[in-house]
Amino acid sequence: MTVSIILENRGQDTVTASPDMKVSEVVKLFAEKRIGAVPVVDGGKVVGIMSERDLVHCVAAEGKDGIDKPVSEVMTSPAITVDPNYNILAALGLMTKRRVRHLPVVRDGAMVGFISIGDLVKYRMDRIEQDAQAMRDYIQAV
Repeated sequence: MTVSIILENRGQDTVTASPDMKVSEVVKLFAEKRIGAVPVVDGGKVVGIMSERDLVHCVAAEGKDGIDKPVSEVMTSPAITVDPNYNILAALGLMTKRRVRHLPVVRDGAMVGFISIGDLVKYRMDRIEQDAQAMRDYIQAV
């Protein structure tokens, strides 16, 4: 199973930020959209990710003045990305190994989606439950 399945099930609507946005603007996006990270896109290309973790590091280092910085100075860059054909279990492994919670999905240099570790875990749990139900149905039929 590939990441493309998750994108099909959750839609393509992705909130993004630009490198020149202020950190305070992205914080407002986090609150309004109830999200914890956004891909940072410049000229159609993913150039980084701005996450709550980046915000914490920024405020710890800069204090309240940090929220006036441009996102380009605070974001994690370069972003770790995957292709839509990337295996779901491999994506989970990558996120665990690299200690990230979000992955932009990129095809031919353009972002086509943004997935979280929660999306992958939910998909995996749903599949396990489907397999268990199929096994129960099979056992009852025998």
